Amino acid sequence: MKLRRSAKFVLLAFAVLLTTGVGYSAYLLSQIVPVGTAYAAKTLCSWVFVSSRPVSDVIREDVLADNHPLLRLVRPAVDKGRRVATATFLGLAQRDAEYHPKLGCTLSIGASAKALSSADIGATSRAEVKRAEDLPVGEPGPGMDAVKLQAAVESAFAEPDAARLKRTRALVVVYDGHIVAERYAPGFSAATPMPGWSMTKTTAAVLIGTLVRSGRLSVGQKALLPEWSSDGDPRAEITLDQLLRMTSGLHFTERYGDPGADVALMLFARADGAGYAIDKPLDAVPGTRWQYSSGTSNILSKLIHQAVNGSEQDYLEFPRHALFDPIGMHSAIIEPDASGTFVMSSYMYATARDWARLGQLLLQDGVWGGTRMLPEGWVKYMTMLTPQSTRKDFGAHIWIKVTPPFNSLVVPPPDLPPDAFHAVGYEGQFVSVVPSRRLVVVRLGLSRGDHVWDHEMFLARLLEAFPRQ
Repeated sequence: MKLRRSAKFVLLAFAVLLTTGVGYSAYLLSQIVPVGTAYAAKTLCSWVFVSSRPVSDVIREDVLADNHPLLRLVRPAVDKGRRVATATFLGLAQRDAEYHPKLGCTLSIGASAKALSSADIGATSRAEVKRAEDLPVGEPGPGMDAVKLQAAVESAFAEPDAARLKRTRALVVVYDGHIVAERYAPGFSAATPMPGWSMTKTTAAVLIGTLVRSGRLSVGQKALLPEWSSDGDPRAEITLDQLLRMTSGLHFTERYGDPGADVALMLFARADGAGYAIDKPLDAVPGTRWQYSSGTSNILSKLIHQAVNGSEQDYLEFPRHALFDPIGMHSAIIEPDASGTFVMSSYMYATARDWARLGQLLLQDGVWGGTRMLPEGWVKYMTMLTPQSTRKDFGAHIWIKVTPPFNSLVVPPPDLPPDAFHAVGYEGQFVSVVPSRRLVVVRLGLSRGDHVWDHEMFLARLLEAFPRQ
């Protein structure tokens, strides 16, 4: 009798485990796996069609290397004739990303992006990008230590630990407006547009600055969106300043590596990323809590759309007319989602030299070629501490300290100039500006894993090559 009861218990336990396994598999396929296939398709599309890299290199390095283990079951492919990248998981959960000339790649989610296909953006062609005038190249000048400069550059590309690869892909050092050091990894060059990931957020703040200068936006502005305008909606109290400083109080989960987090769903499972973030409720009273949120940056993209107050074409051309063309960032694009809204949280591509131009504009207080592009004091506003930030390290869509996981674990930490500030992106993208040293440093790479890239230590080493002012 006991044996029979034991056998029944085992069978029941097995049935429960089987049911649970089937249920989890269904959840995996319906929720998590489509995020993985979308990530693979989008990554492949942008690197192949925007950056002109070989398909096999992108799959091996950018999709698979040191990435989520489930991605090893994803099968990405490219149809160059249709300019589409596709990814499936065991033949299921297919996601496509389509390339649109001069706009980059967009995931095909929900509504089709017909407006993107018909857009005729007046951008510079790729052939013209290669001929575009670059920042002048200069030799190390008086007071600069060429040996220390070269040693710092070498250290950025050195790989002392095969299990923790830094994968630096580009490095550009600009001093007094001249490129004094530049190097690229094999397969990359000065003509290769590369992703900035969250450095796109800083570009959003710069674009907002151009609209503040023209009077179309103000930092104290409230009642920002129609979605927040119903009677009693507390989100109507959110100001533009609070969005820029990420103190809006809106709910948003920013957990990289978690396919179910808001950041992953917004980027890889929604046609309208800004709309997804706009619909989030408040977790805190606006202005009382700091929380890093990519959703906030895409809300800013929607606000830019409203402020431009023109056709879809006007909006899609706005970054080029307002910023990229005036300072010569001819390679730069910000990719839109399927709704036609720029993904200002993550999807800007530009060559390392053009990223350096963005840093140089900030170094020059928003003035380029004698023309003021940003309001006087806008860079000071961007780099003013947001006191609610957890580590006292955030301004207005820009970092005033090197943020984890790219800060140094050395005790005491490297002593960097207090006026340094940084645009920072996922996997170790940096535009660092040090006004007191007249220095802009661009580092682009694929650094996966915590503290694989120590940007503080690298900057401290690099600064030893430059004279103190």
